[in-house]
Amino acid sequence: MAKLIYVTNVSLDGYIEDEGGAFAWLPMDDEVFALCTDLLRPVGTFLYGRRLYESMAVWETDAALAAQSDLTADFASTWQAASKVVYSTTLAEVSTADTRIERRFDPAAVHELKTTASSDLTVGGADLATQAFKAGLVDECRLFVWPVVVGGGKPGLPTGMRTDLELLDERRFRNGVVHLHYRTLGQ
Repeated sequence: MAKLIYVTNVSLDGYIEDEGGAFAWLPMDDEVFALCTDLLRPVGTFLYGRRLYESMAVWETDAALAAQSDLTADFASTWQAASKVVYSTTLAEVSTADTRIERRFDPAAVHELKTTASSDLTVGGADLATQAFKAGLVDECRLFVWPVVVGGGKPGLPTGMRTDLELLDERRFRNGVVHLHYRTLGQ
């Protein structure tokens, strides 16, 4: 069975965006960017909420991003190679290939997708990830913890529930970012 992996960037105090909805406090560097690409390369399907999908779609719709460097070209190619499922009640149409819209998150359908997929899936967007956690579908977490405290905003991990995790790996970067790789327990 394929794994469902939650990959996200969080501030040291656990937020994926600040109170204003911004995440500009994430200055990407080449070393972190390369690891992000490597983590996503084997993934066959990205499950996204609408906002994250709209933020990420530029990797297919804006050719200038890929043209910036070999690293950005590699990321764009990796992103475009995966299928996308966007969960949204408001999105009328998608702007990228191999992308479909689902109007609601159906845990049974995601479980079936995990069962039939030939490669792993990621879930992105804190609200969508929370639904996946609550349904017991998340197998691993890949957290990039950034050296900033934003003081509030959207939590990167579910609130109001407990999930036990086992640390599988960690990596420190020169810019102060720490990558933490966890497996969920009791799923």
